[in-house]
Amino acid sequence: MALTIWVDDWQMQCCGDTFRPGDAVSWQLLEVDPGDYADIVGSDRAAEIDFREEHHGPGEEQPLTPLRVVDVTEVHCRYGVPSGSTAEVLRPVPGSTELVPVVEADGWAKARPHTMFAGYLVTAERPAAG
Repeated sequence: MALTIWVDDWQMQCCGDTFRPGDAVSWQLLEVDPGDYADIVGSDRAAEIDFREEHHGPGEEQPLTPLRVVDVTEVHCRYGVPSGSTAEVLRPVPGSTELVPVVEADGWAKARPHTMFAGYLVTAERPAAG
């Protein structure tokens, strides 16, 4: 069964290892609320996210999960201050997502006009028991 995993750009940049489709990886996975990703990737894609990969904070004590990477997609979006917000905090702008299939994830992405790199959507499978 394929899993969809969110990998934050900053976590990869800090201490992630480069990976590509076909690679075997071992990641700490935390279950997510897909709604937390709707502004970044859109509601439909957010509903597909099963886990997020974690290097820091809650979940560090989770055991590593062996996986085989099937597909990697960069996620880029615009950021702005939400309408009516009193705080100057930038948030993803819904509907601004650009998904870019890639052959390698190293935490860094080629700049795209009017958007910022946010992370990766990774499709992966658990290895068959045996």
